[in-house]
Amino acid sequence: MDRNTVTETLNELVETCKDGEYGFNTCAEHARSGELKEFFARRARECASAAQELQALVGRFGATPDTGGSISGALHRGWIAARGTVALNDDKAMLNECERSEDTAVAHYRAALKKDLPPEVMDVVRRQSEGVQRNHDEVKRLRDAMRATA
Repeated sequence: MDRNTVTETLNELVETCKDGEYGFNTCAEHARSGELKEFFARRARECASAAQELQALVGRFGATPDTGGSISGALHRGWIAARGTVALNDDKAMLNECERSEDTAVAHYRAALKKDLPPEVMDVVRRQSEGVQRNHDEVKRLRDAMRATA
């Protein structure tokens, strides 16, 4: 795989992480539950850390790392902000939206894992992919638990 394809793949994952960071931070600001606020804030920090790790890899391959999210992510973030405000900071609605967002992140990582990436890059992508899947599963668990108590 050529350098441009590697760095494009990494930058796409940077965008995914930045979208997640922003989305989780937005949810942390609007969540009613203290437990959810902390959960969302922790996930935002993890996304930021993952983005930094990917950005460093992009730099090692001689390219300029992306620093922001995607266009679709910007639309999604706008939806989260509007939904959180309009729905009176509805924790269940935010968890539903976070799960949808994490579905997208999981898909992006799965697509990257199918590429012929250099071993050191594949190791990072694989490890981060496992973290994204854990995020997804935890969001789903919290959402399902909230549905069961409602």
